[in-house]
Amino acid sequence: PPGLRGGPWAGEPQPAAERQSGRGAARAAGGDHGFGDRNGARAMFTWRRLGPQDFPLLSEWLAQPHVARWWNHETSAEAVERDFGPAARGEEPSQDWLALLDDAPLGLVQRSRPADYPEELAALSAIAAVPDGTVVIDYLIGPPDRIGRGLGPRMIRSFTEKTWRDDPRAPAIMAAVAAANTASRRALEKAGLRHVASGDMEPDNPADAPLHHVYRIDRPRE
Repeated sequence: PPGLRGGPWAGEPQPAAERQSGRGAARAAGGDHGFGDRNGARAMFTWRRLGPQDFPLLSEWLAQPHVARWWNHETSAEAVERDFGPAARGEEPSQDWLALLDDAPLGLVQRSRPADYPEELAALSAIAAVPDGTVVIDYLIGPPDRIGRGLGPRMIRSFTEKTWRDDPRAPAIMAAVAAANTASRRALEKAGLRHVASGDMEPDNPADAPLHHVYRIDRPRE
């Protein structure tokens, strides 16, 4: 799948938008940070599958310097359709989810099972244990004026809780991050994921060294 390590399950119906308060997600991730922004307002996350109608917005996001630095993705309409169209049509065993904050587009989270991508599984398994049924995520916040406000960890926590609901079989969620991407690593840690391994993987941006850090969160015990 396009991006770092992301993508969904082929054959699933396109669900309606799902609304989720941040309080439950924060507890599930092992923290009590809530989802209030810095002026104290409560934030509400909504999730829906990325569709072709969202491709122009995604192209704009991929062109933003803070996204392009790490995703290193082509931004033409043809490239976005090529790499995100199959998942949007259910032809790819990965999912791209649009994150909305109080109904305004905020970011993208990709979700996939490494088992559906043998090369990805081999690369990840070479440096970390990957339990059967594990899913991996990748993510971005698109609007430049929304970065640096603590929304990344909250978005990840919300999506973590969503994943536990969506796939009762998933024992863990993992993410592999380029070692130089300190902000992403901190976001994962604040969202409740823990560092479990480090090793070389092919970077999305050839300007980066191959060293990646792998993060993981396990399904909460009932």
